[in-house]
Amino acid sequence: MAFAGLQPTVETAPGTPRNDNLMNIHKQTQAIGNDMSQLAEDARALVHATADVAGERVAEIRRRLAAALDREMEMCGRVRDRACDGTRAADEAMHEHPYPAIAIGVGLGALIGYLVTHRCCRHRG
Repeated sequence: MAFAGLQPTVETAPGTPRNDNLMNIHKQTQAIGNDMSQLAEDARALVHATADVAGERVAEIRRRLAAALDREMEMCGRVRDRACDGTRAADEAMHEHPYPAIAIGVGLGALIGYLVTHRCCRHRG
């Protein structure tokens, strides 16, 4: 199963930070997809290489590995699609509503800072 065909759909001018970010996400997604495809190919090669090996236990392991490969590749495709959709939605929301996005970021930073400081102070005393 190949992971090609995933293209950023937001139209922006080439060279803009937004387009560069989308292209970077696209490249990272392709790299992960290529790694998963290579792993699947290697596992399938292992299944084929052990085809001559006799034994019920080996045959059962080969069947389980083939089934696991199919399930994982399907799940990887779904996760990839959902992650890309979420990334695009977040990117669009940040560009459409920058001030609320900044406020959320500052609020989360303050909350995390408070929790870390509170935890560090509690462990000292």
